Amino acid sequence: MELVRWEPFAGFGDVRSVFNDLFDENFDRSSARPSTSKWYPAVDVLESKESYLIRAELPGMKREDIKVEVKDGTLVLSGERKSEKPAEGVEYRHAERSNAKFWRSFSLPETVKQEGIEATYKDGILEIRVPKAEEAKPRQIEISVH
Repeated sequence: MELVRWEPFAGFGDVRSVFNDLFDENFDRSSARPSTSKWYPAVDVLESKESYLIRAELPGMKREDIKVEVKDGTLVLSGERKSEKPAEGVEYRHAERSNAKFWRSFSLPETVKQEGIEATYKDGILEIRVPKAEEAKPRQIEISVH
């Protein structure tokens, strides 16, 4: 049995060759491995009355390869996704998962408690909880009768 490269644009003529050329530009032809490049993990930002929640998809990454820090009112998420080396006597025939560095930043409103920011990582999902300061939380104003 021989493994062949999956070509999603089969049957589209010239369009297919254009996409294949773009695809091949990211590969180091000497090793059949993608070269180190930039990567932008998918991120969701949610908001509740108490906090903001940032969820980033970082599949296959180790916790120690991820960095979360606050600089000058900006939350910075960065790191590097590293590929595995094949076992002795094994070589890549085709690979789409590459070594890649990433960097995402989020401007923090002045109404958050920067010292209360917490991050957890489980099953390839990084969650960063950014608590709001008391003055930023909505509150009900009672209306008095005169």
